[in-house]
Amino acid sequence: MNIKPIRNEEDYQNALDRLEIIFDAKKGSEHGDELEILSILIDRYENEQFPMAMPDPIEAIKFRMEQLGMKQKDLVAVVGYKSRVSEILSKKRKLTLDIIRKLNTSLHIPTEVLVQEY
Repeated sequence: MNIKPIRNEEDYQNALDRLEIIFDAKKGSEHGDELEILSILIDRYENEQFPMAMPDPIEAIKFRMEQLGMKQKDLVAVVGYKSRVSEILSKKRKLTLDIIRKLNTSLHIPTEVLVQEY
């Protein structure tokens, strides 16, 4: 096992190439241990070099509604009024703490997504 830190694009590509070679290694074997360590190093490098931005809160709500096959009228049970749902989805009304809690509970959207500025 010859593992070293991933510091640049060349190191990253070499790690990906090696990962591909040992991808089917059995857990607990020498190659399995190498696979696990490489995966952690690659994940860390990718998170540092290619950070993922949080999604827009309203787009996250719309996306989750689409995943669940919900229509705008279905959100009335969560938010309260049809007009309020429309105002929220068109970004004319801000999300309140109470609505954020309800959306988190009912749609399972993380609160850290819902509390962002938009």
